Amino acid sequence: MIDLILMQRVDKLGQMGERVKVRPGYARNYLLPTGKAIRASKTNLERFERERAQLEADNIKRRGEAERVAERVAGLSVIIIRQAGESGSLYGSVVARDIAVACADAGLTVTREQVLLGQPIKAVGVSTVQVELHPEVLIPVVVNVARSREEAEKQARGESAAAAAQAESLEAALAAEMAATEQAG
Repeated sequence: MIDLILMQRVDKLGQMGERVKVRPGYARNYLLPTGKAIRASKTNLERFERERAQLEADNIKRRGEAERVAERVAGLSVIIIRQAGESGSLYGSVVARDIAVACADAGLTVTREQVLLGQPIKAVGVSTVQVELHPEVLIPVVVNVARSREEAEKQARGESAAAAAQAESLEAALAAEMAATEQAG
């Protein structure tokens, strides 16, 4: 286990300034290269204590900016058009990078690392994804995956694409049946 000092809040680990013990791979491959932590040596401890007030002030400032952005883009909804089969399963999937690009098109610039997507979206429909603007500020983004703009608008209104297609086929069958009875009668 490696002893580290956290330079910012890390989910499921701790707050800024805490000393934590983590496995070597987690420290070497993630926390140290991204600047989220520094090794807990005597010189680093002294340096951190000297800079602590400035680091906390910077963190509060960044969090305030992230909260203002979150208020500005509250209720953000993006539409992603993809090809899909009849059953609604996508040919491919929608990943964090696709959502980040769609957010950028909608006016919110985020990186794919900020999009918290547990697993890729593999079906047509409406999903809610969390976007991390700051380690302490998360916003929900509604992702509407559809085959066309019209289908996306129907999904946004709450209509199911499959139900709409089924209703259209029932109407066509009923119309054909009525035409057949009129010709026979």
